[in-house]
Amino acid sequence: MITALDHVQLAAPPGSEALLRAFYGDILQMAELPRPATLDRRGGCWFAADGGRVRLYLGIEDGFRPTTKAHPGLAVDEIDDFAGRLETSGALVVWDTSLPPNRRFYTQDPVGNLLEFVEQQVTPVTASSTESPKEHSYS
Repeated sequence: MITALDHVQLAAPPGSEALLRAFYGDILQMAELPRPATLDRRGGCWFAADGGRVRLYLGIEDGFRPTTKAHPGLAVDEIDDFAGRLETSGALVVWDTSLPPNRRFYTQDPVGNLLEFVEQQVTPVTASSTESPKEHSYS
């Protein structure tokens, strides 16, 4: 039985750790997690939020290409605060109103990975739901 999602991993290009720390650590206010010493040679960064229940790992990948369709959806409180911090930092925030009453927007991290931020306004959708999400465009 699956009980939870342990982490989500995104890729990043070599040498991007400082950009990732500024974005995920400073702007999104996620805590950087120590990585096992055995992984140091691989590069990358690990981040957590909500007391470690939400974990996002960024691994270094040669020949990196950012994700433009697959993406993590990050549940947040105070979504306007997140959008404001991102816009202040120069990130593009694209609001999507196709799944009311939840509020959500898309942005990209500094290496181009697509991220979704969602503030739930109702009980989370269950696996029995038949409604599929509409396509979105991030440009």
